[in-house]
Amino acid sequence: MTAMTRLAQWVAMAAALIAAPASADFSLLNMTQGVTESSRDIYGLHMTIFTITVVIGVGVFGAMFYSIFRHRKSRGVEPSKFHHSTTMEIVWTVIPLVILVAMAVPATQVLIDLDDTTNSEMTVEVTGYQWFWGYKYKGEDVQFLSRLDTDSDRARRLDSGIQPASVDNYLQNVDQRLVLPVDTRVRFQITGADVIHSWWMPDLGWKKDAIPGYVNEMWTEIEEPGVYRGRCAELCGRDHGFMPVVVEALPKAEFDEWLANRQAGGTGMTADSDETPETDGELAAR
Repeated sequence: MTAMTRLAQWVAMAAALIAAPASADFSLLNMTQGVTESSRDIYGLHMTIFTITVVIGVGVFGAMFYSIFRHRKSRGVEPSKFHHSTTMEIVWTVIPLVILVAMAVPATQVLIDLDDTTNSEMTVEVTGYQWFWGYKYKGEDVQFLSRLDTDSDRARRLDSGIQPASVDNYLQNVDQRLVLPVDTRVRFQITGADVIHSWWMPDLGWKKDAIPGYVNEMWTEIEEPGVYRGRCAELCGRDHGFMPVVVEALPKAEFDEWLANRQAGGTGMTADSDETPETDGELAAR
């Protein structure tokens, strides 16, 4: 068996090991695109940087492995004796500099846009607590707390007798969703009441720390009505894993109706809480 044959076999085996799990759901291996312009900008930046690094990796490791194989000692190759090359010094200094600038320019543009919260049409205060979220619509006299939904909370307890698989969106539902209008530029002001939390919404392209005594800002403009789920992304204590984030985006007319209902003292409960069973037995029977 020649060295080339053995190399081809190793490459084929490595490719098979990589392809096997990836073929299950390739989309899970990469960042997903969200439903906002900023999330698409972040995805585009991610793919640009990813492509550049892959090309660099293939070039560098390809040249390295080719050199190892082509110039191995068994072929009688003698090593070069030179110890300095001004041309090479310039080449391996200028090329990385150009690559870094090419990556820094679009990255800076995206970061500047993400931090620009001007021209917002409404503002929502987000406060992280151990272990739930508080939302306040500034200037609208509407505020509420958003906790893990009752179904998940019961099922997660020891000896509950409830199979987590029987609970819809286990650990991803809340009793009250944050309701927002679509096609509206919304500014978030995020802080923490006790310890550091992190408000993470992948579909909106956002992850922002909620720090006690400090207010972080970000903005979003959701384009598609729907329900979007996230969670706390900062280890914040014992029940860190039980404080999901759920955002429901409604057409403007429906949002105005929901807001008027809340201002009038109605609950304006969303589907999560409406489906909450009355008893543990009812939930266990599902």
